[in-house]
Amino acid sequence: MHQCVSYFNALKRWPLFASVLILSLLPSHAFAQFPSVISHPLPGGGQSWSLPVQTLIFITALGFIPAVLLMMTSFTRIIIVLGLLRNALGTPSAPPNQVVLGLALFMTFFIMAPVFDKIYQDAYLPFSEDKITFEQALDNGSQPLRQFMMQQTRETDLALFARLADAPAFETRDSVPMRILVPAYITSELKTAFSNWFYDFYPFSHHRLSGCQRLDGTRYDDGATRHRFTAF
Repeated sequence: MHQCVSYFNALKRWPLFASVLILSLLPSHAFAQFPSVISHPLPGGGQSWSLPVQTLIFITALGFIPAVLLMMTSFTRIIIVLGLLRNALGTPSAPPNQVVLGLALFMTFFIMAPVFDKIYQDAYLPFSEDKITFEQALDNGSQPLRQFMMQQTRETDLALFARLADAPAFETRDSVPMRILVPAYITSELKTAFSNWFYDFYPFSHHRLSGCQRLDGTRYDDGATRHRFTAF
């Protein structure tokens, strides 16, 4: 019950820190080029952006939520596995696409709830209370997301995209930039999803196909029998 409450609280807080998730991809020094939008100093030092600029950034970031959902969470792996499982069971239209999509979304929010909570606590709350600057909020908000993606990313995929980008050797995994980590993470998620299908769900399809071939060789085959065998 406690996990469900935490999950729905994360759902309600999602719009609040969506802009932090999006803008964490950008280098922090890029925001230092606009001194005219800085409004007031913070108590602990530094300065914060004006409210109209923050509102504009938030509204702009809302348009990138689908991309973040697809690229930087577990949604891609879940939706592929559910779709392949449905086909492996021989029921390509049950459950319908809307149900599969809804299951993938809610499972994604459930899995990512700890990450979203940490971003909310470490980045959005201090920034909304003017305790940290916008650049610090971006850095704090990107760390939980980076840690989650790094745990799911293969080192071979990181090395591949680092080589494609002509990037120098990284001393630690924490020094990998987002422009390399995100595509490497997506590639690893695709590999993992299809690997799960091959090892776990392929036997369903193989046995179903073998059964249909055996039925084709008997004289007692009829359409109804073949349909039942194919479905189960």
